[in-house]
Amino acid sequence: MTPVRLAESAEQRFWQSAEYGVNIDVVLAGSYPGDGRPKPVVFPDPATAAEQGARIALLPLPMLVSLKLASGISAPHRLKDLADVLELIRVLSLSSEFAGELDPYVRDKYEELWRAAQTRDPE
Repeated sequence: MTPVRLAESAEQRFWQSAEYGVNIDVVLAGSYPGDGRPKPVVFPDPATAAEQGARIALLPLPMLVSLKLASGISAPHRLKDLADVLELIRVLSLSSEFAGELDPYVRDKYEELWRAAQTRDPE
């Protein structure tokens, strides 16, 4: 696969696979989610933060949720990140106590989304 550079900022690089046409976002460790402004939640160094699975390395769930929430809180155009967390709460049946595993900066938003996730659409 030969990626083609589309755009670049100080925090993020945007590439596209020349072969498949899939967008690839490269986020730099130490940059801030959402609006890019300093906040308690930062993109971690995957070499130290990721958990190795059988085939791939992934961020621990509390870290992923904290990043998604920080992005949605600080950038109004990133509402999809908040919707992703709402869906994770529903699909994984995350508890309200899970908030205690998150960065304090995002706990209130998690609790708000957790309450919203308890309401189901009428059938």
